[in-house]
Amino acid sequence: MALYTYKAINLDGRMVQGRLDAINVVDLEMRLKRMDLDFINGEPVSESGLLNRVNVTRPELINFCFHLEQLTRAGVPIIESLNDLRDSMENPRFREVIAGMVESVEGGKTLSQAFHEHPRVFDEVFVSLVRAGEATGTLPGVLENLVETLKWQDELAAHTKKLVMYPAFLGTVVIGITLFMMLYLVPKMASFIRNMGQELPMQTKILMATSNFFVNYWYIVVFTPIIVTVVLFALIRSNPKLRYRFDEFKLAIPYIGDILRKIILSRFAAVFAMMYQSGITILDSIKSCEDVVGNAVMRNALRKVGELIGEGQNVTSAFHDAGIFPPLVIRMLRVGESTGELDKALRNVSYFYNRDVRESIERVQAMIEPVMTVTIGLILGWIMLAVLGPIYDIITQLKT
Repeated sequence: MALYTYKAINLDGRMVQGRLDAINVVDLEMRLKRMDLDFINGEPVSESGLLNRVNVTRPELINFCFHLEQLTRAGVPIIESLNDLRDSMENPRFREVIAGMVESVEGGKTLSQAFHEHPRVFDEVFVSLVRAGEATGTLPGVLENLVETLKWQDELAAHTKKLVMYPAFLGTVVIGITLFMMLYLVPKMASFIRNMGQELPMQTKILMATSNFFVNYWYIVVFTPIIVTVVLFALIRSNPKLRYRFDEFKLAIPYIGDILRKIILSRFAAVFAMMYQSGITILDSIKSCEDVVGNAVMRNALRKVGELIGEGQNVTSAFHDAGIFPPLVIRMLRVGESTGELDKALRNVSYFYNRDVRESIERVQAMIEPVMTVTIGLILGWIMLAVLGPIYDIITQLKT
């Protein structure tokens, strides 16, 4: 389906405008007619612009799943539930998505098929779980699990953001202080030092040369890192081999890589457990988790696990032979497979890593702050030594 902007007239004769998903203009007109709107015109929306992207936040998705679970558990028909949610939704884009789902369900499609028509809002794991819930008659339970998982993902995303934002903030402070000194403070002092008319020490010459480079070629200093970063990420996105090497490098970073690995394993274990508990086969669960982990190295490992299980190996042996999963995961898989409670074992893995991630982030933050402080101190010490050294030499000569 494509997203269309439309103009129509409601029952009161007033002009209304909005956006709605439809197969084509004819389908758009039929959908608007079911909403008691007379179609005037409509055009497809370009998906290239940033302003046209779907903007449905995770808290909104959590509220949607929670209310849909409550209504479904109370026996309210799906169409009526979706209509109520559509009318109470504040986000206009999400309201249009739900309106399109109402049209799909009224047209004879299942709820999972209606979700599948909006992949930018509901991912493949979400759709697979709802499909399994429909097939097994446990849709309210699946929606309840989705609510808990989305809440956990929101918390995990907050931990990840915390891990990235704090070093980025301190790094920005260090860069800002360095630029201020090199572009403003050092040039002011350099003119005074030159007027002393004496031989300058080497560290002073290096400082003044560095400051002159910053002043004369500031655009290189400012824009080169930005251009290099943009080009590098574009190459990583377009080149699978380079993407694999980059993801491998991220996992190898001291301290940070270990935390990222735990975040990925926690996400994988939670989603795998939820899908397996919902009645989805192990192979289908692993295949869906390949896109959830968000790392090419882990994705290839899961693909290898799926191939080994397809060849007849048991789950524990397949994960062990992949050669990338830590002993804790293998041990819990072995226990879960032997007791027939694989989903419970995986949830224990997710809980352990989720708790460990919080503690690891706190430890890393406790390490980053003194490192940044020492870095700023070294920069200030170098500048003070280079500037005050010649002044101290002159004072010493005057005393003698």
